[in-house]
Amino acid sequence: MPEERPLLIVDGDNLAHRAYHSTPKTVLGADGKPINAVVGFLSMLVRIYQEEKPRAIFVAWDTLGVDTYRNALWPPYQGGRIFEDSIVQQLGLLPDICRAFKFGVGKEAGFEADDLMASAALAEDKLGGSSLLLTTDRDAFQLVSPTITVLTPKRGTRELERIGPMQVVERFGVLPEQIPDFKALSGDSSDKIPGLPGIGPKSAAQLLLKYGTLEAVLANWPRPEEIDRAKKFKEVATMHPEVKVVIPKSLPDWKAGAEAVRKIGANAFADRLAGL
Repeated sequence: MPEERPLLIVDGDNLAHRAYHSTPKTVLGADGKPINAVVGFLSMLVRIYQEEKPRAIFVAWDTLGVDTYRNALWPPYQGGRIFEDSIVQQLGLLPDICRAFKFGVGKEAGFEADDLMASAALAEDKLGGSSLLLTTDRDAFQLVSPTITVLTPKRGTRELERIGPMQVVERFGVLPEQIPDFKALSGDSSDKIPGLPGIGPKSAAQLLLKYGTLEAVLANWPRPEEIDRAKKFKEVATMHPEVKVVIPKSLPDWKAGAEAVRKIGANAFADRLAGL
């Protein structure tokens, strides 16, 4: 019988970076190093857990310092991103801390967090369940369906906006499954994908409304030298859900997780978590 409550799937690196930049770096651990990303990450996650009441939590992570298939396809992909040592150190701690809470954890060299999120969401879908994807990454919109909803923060507020199929169409003028085609045509500056010359969001949406797919758009493209690049951009923008993941079956273990937090020196915060 399908589980009525959704699985909460979290873009771990995305949330950790948001936490790092919104929580004071004066929050220090037992070794005197900042743990603001860890504390902020868990604080945000607890609030969302209490609001959404999911059946379980799955957190997906990037593998820092390891290129993915996307870099091989398009070397400039996400180029120029430089992280401070203190966030890198905390990103190293967080997956094991999440495991202590009995969250599902996905991390696979050569793949990004969004691929693992896709794997988890589609696995939950096959089980007859539904998913909430917590992220600010618009790539996740390609997964949206009647059973998969993206939760993304409203700018300047603590509120979360729900992105379903209708909201994707309202924002981009295309269907969720057309998002990779849309990005291939119009580009995405955050990922260093330039798109095709002269094609912006409106014209990309109009072309996809008329032709349906990138391949159909390119069938009579006037500049043949751009065709292979456009197909490459689509591949870069497409999530790959073939990574095997283990979907959690139980609620988080807040007491066990609190002990892991206590070990890094956040005692008062650990007391709060243990009381959940």
